Amino acid sequence: MSLVEMALDKLRGAQARAGKSAPSNPPRQVGSLVDTGAHRRLDQIPDSGKLIAIDRDSLRMSGFLPESGFERRLADQFRQVKRPLLAHAFAEGSGNERLIAVASALPGDGKTFTSINLALSLSREHDVSVLLVDADVAKRHVSRLFGAAEEPGLLDALADPVVHPESMVIRTDLRSLQLLPAGKLCEGATELLSSARMAEISLALLARDPRRIVVFDSSPLLITSESRPIIDTVGQVVLVVRAGVTPRQAVLDATSMLPSNKRVGIVLNQSLTALSTNYYGHGDYGADTPAAG
Repeated sequence: MSLVEMALDKLRGAQARAGKSAPSNPPRQVGSLVDTGAHRRLDQIPDSGKLIAIDRDSLRMSGFLPESGFERRLADQFRQVKRPLLAHAFAEGSGNERLIAVASALPGDGKTFTSINLALSLSREHDVSVLLVDADVAKRHVSRLFGAAEEPGLLDALADPVVHPESMVIRTDLRSLQLLPAGKLCEGATELLSSARMAEISLALLARDPRRIVVFDSSPLLITSESRPIIDTVGQVVLVVRAGVTPRQAVLDATSMLPSNKRVGIVLNQSLTALSTNYYGHGDYGADTPAAG
């Protein structure tokens, strides 16, 4: 029995928390966009010149942050999630491990909730910068949530080989956190994501800053075709499983789609209790997967 099957066995009796921690359709916008003028960097490539002011109260009311009394607990859980990701990202000889995809088997598992909170947690690290990329191009939950749904982004950079993706990056009022929106939805999005340009953009985003981590909010693996090229591009994958809700077979089918050369961890969303030291919030599947939890 693989580790993911063992984890799923332990999850079978778990009950979901009351309410949803990651609404599939965010009810409100939690960020306001301000045009500050092009912000030119040392290499003379400007960013979008815009800034997002994040309203944490709205983020909490939308279900993407817990009530104030539970913030410390959530912060501790995401510290456990990010530690192995950071270790692999900055390990000697690491390649594209600074590119991290957050995926799920099905909608409603808490993928976007996890992407946002992982990015927020990583941004609190000293000497680390975080770029959150909305790569769920069909739903664009992250872009909508932060008020950037109409801004150019990933798809626009993919469609235009001349434009530098950094020119579409939007700063936030958190010093170490930036956003690349999904961009304008177009026909052939899967083909754009599968193109050589995607790898070129990913490398360009990494080259911007040797301490940058890029977190892709990907689409669900089992119902879209856009997620696979994202998975193929990154070095690490976080698979979100909603405890007691995500069907066992769906998780097994999703994990079977993940390349064997990727570092993969499982986040147990809405788990009532710690399963074990290896599965508290984040664990690994497969006997050949390096330890990450």
